Amino acid sequence: MSAPSAALRRPRLRDLGVAIGRFPTGPDNAITDVAGVRVHHVTKIQGEGELVPGLGPVRTGVTAVVPADGDVFLDRVFTASYVLNGAGEVTGLSQINEWGLCETPILLCSTLCVGRVLDATVAWLSRRHPKIGKDYDVVIPVVAECDDSFLNDAVGRHVTQADVDEAIDGARSGPVAEGCVGAGTGMQTFHFAGGIGTSSRSVPVGGVDAVVGALVLSNFGDRELLRVDGVPVGRLISDRFNHVPRRGPAGSIIVLVATDAPLIHRQLARLARRAALAIGRTGGYAANNSGEIVLAWSTANRVPRVPTEQWSAPRSSRSLSVHPLAPGRHMAELVLDTEIDALYEATVDVVEEAILNAMFGGVDMTGHSGHHAPTLPLDAVAEILKRYRPPHPCDPPPLF
Repeated sequence: MSAPSAALRRPRLRDLGVAIGRFPTGPDNAITDVAGVRVHHVTKIQGEGELVPGLGPVRTGVTAVVPADGDVFLDRVFTASYVLNGAGEVTGLSQINEWGLCETPILLCSTLCVGRVLDATVAWLSRRHPKIGKDYDVVIPVVAECDDSFLNDAVGRHVTQADVDEAIDGARSGPVAEGCVGAGTGMQTFHFAGGIGTSSRSVPVGGVDAVVGALVLSNFGDRELLRVDGVPVGRLISDRFNHVPRRGPAGSIIVLVATDAPLIHRQLARLARRAALAIGRTGGYAANNSGEIVLAWSTANRVPRVPTEQWSAPRSSRSLSVHPLAPGRHMAELVLDTEIDALYEATVDVVEEAILNAMFGGVDMTGHSGHHAPTLPLDAVAEILKRYRPPHPCDPPPLF
């Protein structure tokens, strides 16, 4: 069995001297550079040998993304989605599209674990908010999936209540582990090991610097189609892997995009569509059996779950200097559509880099029945990029 080491830090894309796009990254080049966004992975690697459905081997996990600071159940965030190809599942998606709001942590997991993870998240939320189903309406957690059954005993549904609790309670800001961790443990990107990747950018939006970050659960791509910053790397290295059996070509990807730019639901829906362009940049084509689903949210405005008492000016005056806000009203900020182009550009860049980081962070992973996902050979990739890609002033110095 090959298992990732907690102490092992694989180089990221920028360690090869490649910078996607023209905007600078945030401090950690991660979705957590958007203030308030928090992430934690629970990784499960157990057993080896032939597949015994329901028993193992296990190559899976769960990842929790808390979309904003505080309590998102009481103070929701504007959210939207885009489905490029819908052979996948995100629970709560119809409610997000109807209300334009997200009110729960976002959980990522293996396809057949969706029910268990949703149930565990309901239990977590119900403990935190006993009024759910009583004074508050019921809740539909957001759970998104990709299929890790090539390496993992998917039928065993090995993610537990304790795993979900740990993932949500452990969510933190700061650097985010990538590759074969959490929900990405048994995933593959362009037939290379690694499913979790992230990136961020700082970009001017409406005269104010904003941050946009992406995190992907990546499990898609044909090896021969892989492109790294436009270079057809997959075509140039695929021959060395002809002897390695591989899963089918379709796969799926879940893309999460967060920003602190003040966008409302309609604008976030437009932003989510731009994220899909990055999938094509890396070599994806939205196969018949794939699910490419994007969620985008803004932390800039919080929408309270229930009306709150706010100050109001006396209504006896005929000429009020300010408009009073009644308890059932709420005020939100938004940036003008004419000011969003740079954010669109940066969104494509962060999603492209997150996808590549997912694969760069992967380590050799052998699952059940001898099924194997190899590591992307970074030395070969570095050499190809050096030969075929002209240097750019924005590029960082390469590690090798």
